[in-house]
Amino acid sequence: MLLCLLTSGCVRRRLTIRSTPPGAVVYIDDQLIGSTPVSTQFTYYGTRKFRLVKDGYETLTTLQRLRPPWYQIPPLDFVTENLIGREYRDERILEFNLLPQRLVPNTELLTRANGLRRANAQGFLAPRPSGIPLTRPATGAPGLPAPAAEPSFQPPGQFRPQVITLPPAGAPAFPSGN
Repeated sequence: MLLCLLTSGCVRRRLTIRSTPPGAVVYIDDQLIGSTPVSTQFTYYGTRKFRLVKDGYETLTTLQRLRPPWYQIPPLDFVTENLIGREYRDERILEFNLLPQRLVPNTELLTRANGLRRANAQGFLAPRPSGIPLTRPATGAPGLPAPAAEPSFQPPGQFRPQVITLPPAGAPAFPSGN
């Protein structure tokens, strides 16, 4: 009975995330946590990826290392969690400042677009957004639209949006033909 009373030790870990301004949506390791200020429990220490998203502000993505306290360093962690009849609390508070979203002037966008076009013409490839197949479907493939024509430069005021339909995430890029 005495052994059972002594083995009731535990460690409670809590992480609180705050942002300026409040109300940013928080993702930890790509898992939705909530809107700031938000608190959550955690089990493991180490480097974590934090992403804060708020309309009108730049998205903030950062890697933050959570170092264990002295009583969570092996082999002391076994003793504090199993043999000492005391509760340990590890409460962490992380604060982030979000920057207002910068509006990029049209001239800068056009300059960057022309630079990408020149690089493409010289054989350099721009990074491919995730979810887009590596190869284009052949023209006339059953069940797939013909590939879109290469975009051409249009002066401001004559812009016509181009709609590109992609297969849903996880769907095969080409139908099996069955």
